[in-house]
Amino acid sequence: MKIIILGAGQVGASLAANLVSEDNDITIVDLDKKKLRVLQDKYDLRVVQGHASHPSTLHSAGANDADLIIAITSNDESNIAACHTAYTLFGTPKKIARIRSEKYLDYKDNLFIKYDPDEANQPYGFAIDEMIAPEQLVTNYILRLIQYPGALQVLDFGEGHISLIAVTAHYGGPLVGNALSSLREHMPHIDTRVAAIFRQGQPIMPRGTTMIEAGDEVFFIADSRHIREVIAEVQKNDDQYHNVMIAGGGNIGYGLADRLQEQHNVKLIERNIERAQLISERLSNTTVFCGDASDNELLIDEHIDQVDIFIAVTNDDEANIMSALLAKRLGAKKAMVLIQREAYSELIQEARIDIAISPQQATISAILTHIRQGEICHVYSLRRGAAEAIEIIANGTPEISRVVGRQIDQIKLPHGVTIGAILRDDEVLIAHDKTTIESGDHIILFLVDKKFINEIEKLFEPEILNF
Repeated sequence: MKIIILGAGQVGASLAANLVSEDNDITIVDLDKKKLRVLQDKYDLRVVQGHASHPSTLHSAGANDADLIIAITSNDESNIAACHTAYTLFGTPKKIARIRSEKYLDYKDNLFIKYDPDEANQPYGFAIDEMIAPEQLVTNYILRLIQYPGALQVLDFGEGHISLIAVTAHYGGPLVGNALSSLREHMPHIDTRVAAIFRQGQPIMPRGTTMIEAGDEVFFIADSRHIREVIAEVQKNDDQYHNVMIAGGGNIGYGLADRLQEQHNVKLIERNIERAQLISERLSNTTVFCGDASDNELLIDEHIDQVDIFIAVTNDDEANIMSALLAKRLGAKKAMVLIQREAYSELIQEARIDIAISPQQATISAILTHIRQGEICHVYSLRRGAAEAIEIIANGTPEISRVVGRQIDQIKLPHGVTIGAILRDDEVLIAHDKTTIESGDHIILFLVDKKFINEIEKLFEPEILNF
């Protein structure tokens, strides 16, 4: 595909790295010459300096024959204008925009329109085909983790019927020290599959003889109704979270408090007095404080030792890390932090912080879902972009498909790729060697190395086969 990325920030740079490695023709646009030079030297891509929404800039970037424009500058208005200009002047067929402001999101159904050039009398609006709202993505992601204590990730597939759960194995977990073949003995009434194991950062292909060790990061695929039972296999059951403390009253912090306050005891700390006053008026069941989340006395006064989970979601990585470390030292049972910089994500794995949330990875996952080829429905970027989990639809007949009508052990999957589950109509089927793929099945795959995504797309693409 010929893709134009507008914005060379952290998300733009990470997205470019993902897409360049898949043999796409990438052009990236930004005002910052230095950022562009770094990306041009590092990857095989074109760069254009200029305002993302200016017609001359879009023309120089090749909008007239681009397949896709992804507008992810730091400015909502620029992203909106760039997409509309690309469609109006150059007919760019697909436009994706990152929109952060609630002022736009509250009216998204009326403002943003998927225009069909062959259809007359369409409603007026900005020409944006897909809209990415990072704060909403992160908020929903954190809420899933709060719903399932002990999980590092809980990702939904098949309209919520299937879940991929990442869990760290702890001493005392029933499966720790046992082979994967004993899963059925431990959970005789639940069918699940281990899609991947990462041990000390390195992937291990799961086999029946593979032993689970304490410290392993284990990815299970299971029916969503059985998430808690699966988590309990590799670590002792954590109690449900009741007392929640949130550092940061921005869109994410406010959204979390608003969604949690009816079922949890929620306290929120916001540094800005005007913002603290505003959200205090809006959140009827949340206790809001104006102060510094790294203030030792404030945390002690507000009984941090009784907090089940401390969630730091300010826009300052250092503040998030320091407040979370302090909260843990003072007795908070768990700490979760929002981290923008990838280097910090790697560092805190060695610290006492339990979970790091990357808004970049959430945004990239959402964008990749919209731009993958073929019948891919969902994409999740995992382990800082190295691995992926995807949902793809199997179409065709045995005569034109390499997968339909075949058992899983007959399908030539690339190295490190695992078929974990199948959604057939509304039935969840955990994949086994003798499971046969049928047309219309939604297949959930885990890729230890995302470089094989093109092979997966071709594998599932129907064509005339010569036998």
